[in-house]
Amino acid sequence: MFDNLGQIDFQDPASWPWWLKIVGALVVCAGILYAGYHFIIKDQIKVLEQAEQQELQLKATYEKKKALAVNLPAYREQMKEMKESFGVMLRQLPNQTEVPELLIDITQAGIARGLEFELFKPQSKRNADFYAILPINLKVKGTYHQFAEFVSDLAALPRIVTVGNITINRGKSKNSNVKGGLLTMSAITETYHYLDESEIKAQSDASAGKKKKKRVRKKKKS
Repeated sequence: MFDNLGQIDFQDPASWPWWLKIVGALVVCAGILYAGYHFIIKDQIKVLEQAEQQELQLKATYEKKKALAVNLPAYREQMKEMKESFGVMLRQLPNQTEVPELLIDITQAGIARGLEFELFKPQSKRNADFYAILPINLKVKGTYHQFAEFVSDLAALPRIVTVGNITINRGKSKNSNVKGGLLTMSAITETYHYLDESEIKAQSDASAGKKKKKRVRKKKKS
């Protein structure tokens, strides 16, 4: 079959033997298939893969939105409860004009329990996002029982008052039913008041001014 291979005229396919025609047809078909895959099908496969990925993402998004839609009434109810709770907490913060009354309430709570105030010193207030914190250094004399009642009374005030950094030492006074004299309690109480719009704006302007100064300093250094 291959004896006359050198006599074949490759420029005249009509004269080729049958087996060579088959081989040539197979080669041409393989070339067409390769070209079709490389130039057409390969790109379409990529497009298909991307479409499948997008389909998965859309399904996931749909499932999330479906879950949100199903739970929307519950979310709205939770949001309503959160707003109500926030409103209650906000009402527990006095405004700036009510702070002196709150300080009086604190001292009266101590006096009502028989405590003797040695120190009642408000410190500089610290501003947060929408409220200010006013620390007060306290030092009072009394018994353990009186201290406990005083702290309990502060917790029961309609306004938020916290007590921290408590230290208790034994005093030297002889006029006490406590062995060794009265006790001295030092503590830091913190009261809060919410900031009005003008205070929030002033705080925001001051923060923006500090950031601007920092940028100017960085530019000068560079």
